[in-house]
Amino acid sequence: MERSPDRYFDELYSVDADLARVGASISEAGMPDISVAAGYGRLLTFLMRVSGARSAMEIGALGGYSGICLARGMPDDGRLVSLELKAEYAELAKANLTAAGLGHKAEYRIGDARASLESMKADGERFDFFFIDADKENYPFYLECCISLANRGAIIAADNTLLRGKTIDESRQGPSVKALRGFNATIARDERLEGVHLPAYDGLALARVK
Repeated sequence: MERSPDRYFDELYSVDADLARVGASISEAGMPDISVAAGYGRLLTFLMRVSGARSAMEIGALGGYSGICLARGMPDDGRLVSLELKAEYAELAKANLTAAGLGHKAEYRIGDARASLESMKADGERFDFFFIDADKENYPFYLECCISLANRGAIIAADNTLLRGKTIDESRQGPSVKALRGFNATIARDERLEGVHLPAYDGLALARVK
């Protein structure tokens, strides 16, 4: 069986015990196996470190995979705010970050992310890094909120921008697909951003807020 480029590069790296624990805990809990791809997880850690980000916000915690990747890349006194709709997901994510020695960096806000984002905007909160990996129909709204909450030069990353090939299939016209097409166009064209799209795995968007 021919290996994909994604799998080839993933196999160059040693098994990560903390991230493997996350995968096992997600399976045991009967949660969907939709964590960020391993290669993009490594990229999140890399970008956090090289950018010098001290604060990050993720939209969608699931079992804590992306949270670990983000927290690893920030200094010991860094701050990760994780927005998660479901309390049981946030609890599992917190447990996995704690097991990885990173729990002190993370705080979880449970409920509709849209309301949490509006509250943070009203409070004047600011962040150096954002990771969007939640319901796709709200990606355009999430992007606007991240821009509003961004320090100058902040990085915004968003997963699943290909939506398993649906965004490039013109026969697919569902609301999530249309929302992601608009989101992808904004990353590419908005004058407030310097954007780039990565086509590996299920697609990743990256943007720097000017």
